[in-house]
Amino acid sequence: MGTMSLRRSTAALLGTGIALGLAATASSASAGTAAGVARPETAPPRGTVVSADRVARMSAGEVRRYLAGDDPALARPGPRFGVDTYRVVYRTVTPQGTPATAAGVVTLPAGHGGVRAVSFAHGTHLARNIAGSVDAEGQSRVAATFYAGAGYAGVAPDYLGLGLGPGPHPYMHAATEAAASLDLLRAARRVASSHRRRLERGVLVTGFSQGGHAAMALGRELQRGADPYLRPAALAPVSGPFDLRDAQLPASLDEDGGLDPKASVFYLSYLFVSWNRLFHLYDSPSEVFRAPYDTSVPALFDGRHADEDVITRLPARVRDLLTPRYVHWLLHPTGPMARALRSADGTCQWRPRVPVRLFAAAGDEQVAFANTTSCLRELRARGARPSVTDYGMGTGHFRSMYRGIPDTLRWFGTLE
Repeated sequence: MGTMSLRRSTAALLGTGIALGLAATASSASAGTAAGVARPETAPPRGTVVSADRVARMSAGEVRRYLAGDDPALARPGPRFGVDTYRVVYRTVTPQGTPATAAGVVTLPAGHGGVRAVSFAHGTHLARNIAGSVDAEGQSRVAATFYAGAGYAGVAPDYLGLGLGPGPHPYMHAATEAAASLDLLRAARRVASSHRRRLERGVLVTGFSQGGHAAMALGRELQRGADPYLRPAALAPVSGPFDLRDAQLPASLDEDGGLDPKASVFYLSYLFVSWNRLFHLYDSPSEVFRAPYDTSVPALFDGRHADEDVITRLPARVRDLLTPRYVHWLLHPTGPMARALRSADGTCQWRPRVPVRLFAAAGDEQVAFANTTSCLRELRARGARPSVTDYGMGTGHFRSMYRGIPDTLRWFGTLE
């Protein structure tokens, strides 16, 4: 799995849904009515900036060299603006709706006045220190710089539990992916305003792999009116895992289904460890993981291990990782597994009132292309008119990102 060793493009991605929902605010409970009883302090509103530190300033030429160092495709056409990148820590909420903090980057193009935001959600990160708020070469920081060099405000969240965010990352939890993305957009308005920039209301929403799924979740929240100022302007997810139950999981469990088996082992391990925290899928790791992996896998997904370290400690095939009982439970979910999958699927089950283009590759070896065809069906069944760009059988997962990011920019430009 050579591509999985890339730091900027870490491992690929499954996805999740937004059915769990979140509290609309992070306020504390109201106080009692008895005279003399003090009211508890309310938590700061979601999107409040805790800190905003400039971590990079680049001229247009420096932006070009920076992007070319990641992939030449990102430096063509050349950036038109210099940029300032800010590491932002801000208020958001946990899966249970309680107050939390998260981090991300906000990259502003040089200039003054109004600027449209591009929200970019990154793919799967295992180690917290490769997130864009920490790693100067992190996937989301590269993407935010790319869009800012073209004149947009690049807004890229780490999600919960990555970068400078405390606690474990709730992997495959689209509700908090959407919340972290929305709350960073709120924080970005404040950061931009402090530097004489004004974020326009319409947000261009994109993301890669897990981030493609997060992008659809964010778009739905914006259209629902989760923020009175912000709204979606267009959606352009890249290689997203939109249909876990009927597309991604069957392909991952079918060793002749065209997906890289080692990638499937990696993502299923991450999925079970994370979902057990949210849905309690097992009491003992030995229920789901075969020996000897039952004693080692949970500790590997603690946010401190690098992808390369984890991959070398996992088996090459799903059949050597999971017990037959849990393979059957994935394919025939009941109880907590069914609830987990219901929360994961559904990010395409709505009718966007803005342009939608899905970018993906039929040759993707990590996220089944069936996810994209499923999303198209769901959106069209509800009256939307999405389009699709298929990079074909000759393009793999990470190549779809390096083709997709420039293509989303060009597509956004046609809408402007």
